[in-house]
Amino acid sequence: MHRLPGLCRGVPGGCRVRRLALTTPHPIEVESYRLLDQRVDLSHLAPLVRAVVARVIHATADTDYAGTMVLDENAVLAGIEAVRIGAPVITDVEMVGHGITGTASVCCLDEIESTPPSGPTRSARAMALAARRHPTGAVVAVGCAPTALLEAVRMATEEAFAPAVIVGLPVGFVGAADAKAAARASGLPTITNVGEKGGSAVAAAAVNAIVRLARAPGGGGDSG
Repeated sequence: MHRLPGLCRGVPGGCRVRRLALTTPHPIEVESYRLLDQRVDLSHLAPLVRAVVARVIHATADTDYAGTMVLDENAVLAGIEAVRIGAPVITDVEMVGHGITGTASVCCLDEIESTPPSGPTRSARAMALAARRHPTGAVVAVGCAPTALLEAVRMATEEAFAPAVIVGLPVGFVGAADAKAAARASGLPTITNVGEKGGSAVAAAAVNAIVRLARAPGGGGDSG
């Protein structure tokens, strides 16, 4: 592992599903990658890892991710295979799904009522609901709620939930760094970063890198 220096169609219960097509890269995106290559050297990374890290940096203009992302080729490959067979991407919030292109995403947050004074958060309960509906082979993408990431990890280690890979990149001062550390310690295939940075755009960028790799001619090349 590298520690780097829509509305629902055919889904029970009305979870929202987004299905967006891939588009040809805009010249601005091409130029962004050119500038990225000038500012940070990712050439020492394995190709699939490099593709994900580059996409995250491109989406955030934050070169710190070159040193804080934690992932390996096997985790990316698991995501690629999941996308190729049409597995859904389970997201903690709608915003992550809005940022994902080229594959379906599922979010059940709208089905969950307000959080009681004690007990699991809405995001955790929504993650549990989606996980039970898609128990095998999904990509989990968390960009907002550390509690959703912890719930995905808990279910994968204690219940009949077997995601292909967990993309855990929540943001925040409370719980985000610890939730990511717990995901890494679980032994599950994960894509995370060290620290409090993250967010919906970051999680979506990591998934989009996987989707591009899955859809690339010949499969599995560098998306950047």
